[in-house]
Amino acid sequence: MTESGNSLVANQNLLTKVYFPRLIIPMAAVIAGLVDFAIAFVVLVGLMLYYGIVPSLAILTLPLFVLLAIITALAVGLWLSALNVEYRDVRYTIPFLTQFWMFASPIAYPSSLVPEWLRPFYGLNPMAGVVEGFRWALLGTSRAPGPLVLVSTVAVGVLLIGGLLYFRRMERTFADVV
Repeated sequence: MTESGNSLVANQNLLTKVYFPRLIIPMAAVIAGLVDFAIAFVVLVGLMLYYGIVPSLAILTLPLFVLLAIITALAVGLWLSALNVEYRDVRYTIPFLTQFWMFASPIAYPSSLVPEWLRPFYGLNPMAGVVEGFRWALLGTSRAPGPLVLVSTVAVGVLLIGGLLYFRRMERTFADVV
């Protein structure tokens, strides 16, 4: 997400010289993050084997949660990259936004700490469904995070559509502003 947010400004020479679909630049940054994910996932599998943790058949749903994470990163990256071209100070806020988002997501704590009546609202954080889905698929937590993932998926869809529309609207001025 961070690389995607800074991708247009970092590739400003390319934007001003050649015309091509500008959407490719933030998408490439997100896809490049998959290499980091793949390496970290191999380490995770090694640690799971070492500690004797055997995933259940729920691991078959893992590609769906990876896809949801990719789409989330792309959606937020589209917003941030278009905003970063227009307002250059956005690049300095991205690390703070990322850190805040990490604490707002159930990474260091389980979502079970959130009261039951607040969980549908908590699912508006797209990464809440992704993280809980990963926990369920890999560690076999007691119950599937269905409603949380459903709300997160809807939130990602709205974020992606809005990001695509905003990116397309701003795309015409990228070469002039960058």
